[in-house]
Amino acid sequence: MLAYILRRLLLMVPTLIGVVTLTFVVTQFVPGGPVEQVMTQLRHGSTRGGADGGGGGGGGGYHGSQGVDPQQLEQIKKQFGFDKPPLTRYFLMLKHYATFDLGQSYFQHESVWGVIKSKLPVSISLGLWTVFLTYTISVPLGIAKAVRNGSRFDTATSVLVLVGYAIPGFVLGVLLLMLFGGGTFWQVFPMRGLTSDNFDDLSTIGKVLDYLWHMVLPVTAAVVGNFAIVTILTKNTFLEEIGRQYVLTARAKGAPERDVLWKHVLRNAAIPLLTGLPAAFVGAFLNGNLLIETLFSLDGMGQLSYDSVIRRDYPVVLGSLFLFTLIGLVTKLIADVSYVLVDPRIQFDRLGR
Repeated sequence: MLAYILRRLLLMVPTLIGVVTLTFVVTQFVPGGPVEQVMTQLRHGSTRGGADGGGGGGGGGYHGSQGVDPQQLEQIKKQFGFDKPPLTRYFLMLKHYATFDLGQSYFQHESVWGVIKSKLPVSISLGLWTVFLTYTISVPLGIAKAVRNGSRFDTATSVLVLVGYAIPGFVLGVLLLMLFGGGTFWQVFPMRGLTSDNFDDLSTIGKVLDYLWHMVLPVTAAVVGNFAIVTILTKNTFLEEIGRQYVLTARAKGAPERDVLWKHVLRNAAIPLLTGLPAAFVGAFLNGNLLIETLFSLDGMGQLSYDSVIRRDYPVVLGSLFLFTLIGLVTKLIADVSYVLVDPRIQFDRLGR
């Protein structure tokens, strides 16, 4: 097991380098780089500046520099770090990333670490609640559907989860705002933000209730579409396991049905669920949900990623990609190791992996 973990850790290095390298190369060919944007704004009387930072390029052929003092252009290029050749910038970026120095944002005058940390509370809230509610509701529901396979309950719940899966999250969010956010009918839940304006003046219990009250609509819009996949997966894996010989043996020995389902079948059926957990965690927790965040005015990682790409804030784009790719790889490794804890029959060393 230790040898397997060590090999996986070593393989993370070329994976990270490959992802960052590919993104860096792509940024060299994207038009409208940060220097070009600043030059265009200067031509129109804007005074937005930049900050030092490593990252991508997109600085070739700055048409926005036409009509701007060449000395001023060179100064702006130096501020953004584009006075160095692309290869030099690339190796400097790798050197900084090796020490987890993600650089400085071009336009926010703050370190990439600081920018990411300021957006994480929203993404953490949406991601954790989405994953928690998805598995807390879908796994027991999938088990109940497997036990009652073919019944009216099974059919009705299948229709409900599939309808939820078919409705896009942002469409459901608009509907929820119209119904319960004061858009057309009832003003039950707040329309925007993670907390109220007077959040700091509330008591501890008041802060918790205020936070939960704000999370009801966005979490509902984000989580409903996830129920179908986990529910159907749980049902199918349980149906497969229920028909196996060890279940018949346990029942023949007089084991309570509850123990058969939760102690024997669940242990074996949990492997496919663990397989999908890292992807669900990374997708919900790290990537953010741009449409949900925009709809409910939540300033999280989804909005940050979109704004960084639009503004060509390459240190934020590359730094967040590097960080989240690393977290995703580590999360996948943890999931693989957990397979052994769930099913001792899995031995990576014997498989030569």
